[in-house]
Amino acid sequence: MPHQNAVVDTAALMDPDTYVDGVPHALLAELREQASVHRVGDFWAVLRHAEVRHVLRSPTVFSSHLGGTQVRDPATPEALRYVRRMMLNQDPPEHTRLRGLLTRAFTPRAVARLTERIEGWAREIVGRAAAKGEFDFAKEVADLPLLTLAEVFGVPVEDRGLLFDWSNRVIGYEDTDYAASSAFTGGTDLARAALALRPAPGPDGRMPDPRTRDGMPDLYAYAHGLAERKRRSPGDDVMSALMAGDVSTEEFENLFWLFSVAGNETLRNGIPGGMIALLSTPDAPVDDLGTAVEEMLRWWTPVMNFRRTAAVDTELGGRRIRAGEKVVVWFSSANRDPRVFDRPDVFDPARRPNDHLSFGHGPHFCLGAQLARAQMRAVFGAVAALPGRLVAAGPPLRLRSTFQNGVKSLPVRLAAR
Repeated sequence: MPHQNAVVDTAALMDPDTYVDGVPHALLAELREQASVHRVGDFWAVLRHAEVRHVLRSPTVFSSHLGGTQVRDPATPEALRYVRRMMLNQDPPEHTRLRGLLTRAFTPRAVARLTERIEGWAREIVGRAAAKGEFDFAKEVADLPLLTLAEVFGVPVEDRGLLFDWSNRVIGYEDTDYAASSAFTGGTDLARAALALRPAPGPDGRMPDPRTRDGMPDLYAYAHGLAERKRRSPGDDVMSALMAGDVSTEEFENLFWLFSVAGNETLRNGIPGGMIALLSTPDAPVDDLGTAVEEMLRWWTPVMNFRRTAAVDTELGGRRIRAGEKVVVWFSSANRDPRVFDRPDVFDPARRPNDHLSFGHGPHFCLGAQLARAQMRAVFGAVAALPGRLVAAGPPLRLRSTFQNGVKSLPVRLAAR
């Protein structure tokens, strides 16, 4: 254990170039053993499991609304007002009202009704890719969350490429290659009207800031048009249910932004992250797929951190935190806290119990957790059913991001068992 007063350089934690080589788990471990809470730049980083849980279940002390949930501050007061309208960046009671309207769409029973279709899509996607012999696992399986989202939210399936484009632009804000890589063409008349508003990269190659309404005009145009259609001709989907409830068009548009990004990107990185976990321990038996999926989520941790803002003066982990200061919970660290997890750096597909925090905790616990688990079980069930085993065909290419533990490319090939 390092000396309690040892000085550790924390700058790498907020340098996106760090994550191109992987999450700095050694640095996080060193800091975590010194203290549960550290000052990093202009925020407090919360690194231990117990303290992360405490922050997440205490919205009256650690607010999602005051400054939003991203470490980087919105650029202008108007941008802050914009992000505050989203459910992700709200506190009770506003958050509770919107979440209540959505809860019935994500119950285990509702997910079970979709499971057979999800499993069929997964078998088709994995089987088609494996038939090539060698393929990019990250890119091939990316269609599953898109198909699932289109089904759940009533988006025409031919427009699902728009969801891919939008999530790339939001999550790839720190990775210009990723952000501008997936422009979509075609789709329905609603999609074509939205595409006419798609912004172009600037002279520096960067897309406009996606955390502003002006940065995503095509998404909002599509959401507005979809809302009007659902209001006129409701279907059996989440968006129709929202429009039938007490949800304004603006709230609908912001929820659509959240679903399009969070509902796609987290799983799109969690699935190849799970494959990397399996490749790291090829001889570890997977006796229970559900247990293995939970360990994939712990070991890979797709969303690395989330911000809160102190609403009052408080104390956390022996640190005095003032009202208005940023407090950032670090899931990548909490999920490897040895106080909770034995041999935390080892991927153990039989690990039980597994109290990981990859879906959060408290009032903002991920609504789509059951849906995400169903999709991961479907993918890796399809992988297990292949007539051979998948092995690495090259190193993974990681996303340049301080927020998402992303995988841009994962070359694999089908080999004999």
